Amino acid sequence: MVTGAAGGIGSALARRFHAAGARVVLADRVAPDRVAADLDGAVALSVDLSSEAGNIALIDAAEAHFGTIDLFFANAGVALGSDPMDDEELWEMSFNINTHAHRWAARRLLPAWLERGDGYFASTASAAGLLAQIGSAPYSLSKHAAVAFAEWMSITYGARGLKVSCLCPQGVNTAMLNSDSPVGTGGDVVRSVGEVLEPADVAQIVYEGITDERFLILPHPEVADYLKFKGSDPMKWIGGMQRLQRRTLGY
Repeated sequence: MVTGAAGGIGSALARRFHAAGARVVLADRVAPDRVAADLDGAVALSVDLSSEAGNIALIDAAEAHFGTIDLFFANAGVALGSDPMDDEELWEMSFNINTHAHRWAARRLLPAWLERGDGYFASTASAAGLLAQIGSAPYSLSKHAAVAFAEWMSITYGARGLKVSCLCPQGVNTAMLNSDSPVGTGGDVVRSVGEVLEPADVAQIVYEGITDERFLILPHPEVADYLKFKGSDPMKWIGGMQRLQRRTLGY
């Protein structure tokens, strides 16, 4: 199961998993029929991930088709808002899609996975979830929460057969990066500090990471270096981020 599969990283993941022999279910706000049409036996579903009921209905429908879900990839995400003064609706939607959807899916999937001692939960967070997002507070906070939830899941259930991976890319050539959203506007920042990868390249790295059962999947290796720097000297890190913001966004 891959959510947010109508395009970008999600559709690339679905294609890569299918190429490896998986039976795939693709889900998005509008059913990704065009992607599924290229993948023999794939199922495309329309889903509202902003509610627990929508996540439950999605998993119920997928299990009706294939019986069980071995790997659930919570990839769907939104880039909304900029700062604490934004409307509550933007904050609520950001956390519902970027974080709570992961929790709601896990609540529905965990009982069966723990009973059989096997299951794989993967999620797309962001380098912003490990570092910080220049431009959007709702995106940065909700992605931090997504990383924390994946980490908690691995710590808590890893000894009971649950495998967990968390994808944290930097710049990827998707509609989100190229949009006028605060995160998209931050694309100038992303391009100034690293390579922008194609979704298919990220999907290959993810496939290798899941095959190796790695928790943290970093398509941009420099993110690991940034994370070490941030941990070793937080004040210097913040000062550097302030300078980067002034240089790229002018404030």
